[in-house]
Amino acid sequence: MLRLLTLICGLAGGLSVAQFPEFSQQYLQRLSGAVDALEEVIADFDKSAEAAGLTREAALDELQGTVFLDRRQIDMGATIKRYEKLREERAKLASSSALQRLLATPRIADSEIAARAWQDYQPAAPATMEGVSFGAAGFLLGAFVFRLLWSLITSPFRRHRHA
Repeated sequence: MLRLLTLICGLAGGLSVAQFPEFSQQYLQRLSGAVDALEEVIADFDKSAEAAGLTREAALDELQGTVFLDRRQIDMGATIKRYEKLREERAKLASSSALQRLLATPRIADSEIAARAWQDYQPAAPATMEGVSFGAAGFLLGAFVFRLLWSLITSPFRRHRHA
């Protein structure tokens, strides 16, 4: 019975952990889409600034004097900062292995994109070497954690042999 429970926990761990490479790929795809969309907005702003003979910074400075323009200046500044942050994150993740992406997970640049990726995520059977590797590691982790917990729970009930 203990072996069966260990196998079940190992399989559950393996299937769960094997999902990470696919989820990180979907996050990267959504991140790329957000970067592309923001890039269009900023390119349009830069084009308008250039047509007026201004740099991006000078055009941002010109956005003031009314409540609307002041608000637009703040919004556009925030959009540019977000774009730069997401673009940097995309570059890092695109050149990273699945293990490096796993280690970078606590520092995800945009929790909103990650939440939407998770909301739409559909589990898939791992078909890549990364997925199989994560699955094997998850299997071992799940089996180990179960055995450790089982040992802790049952230790008070074991008979101790005296030599």
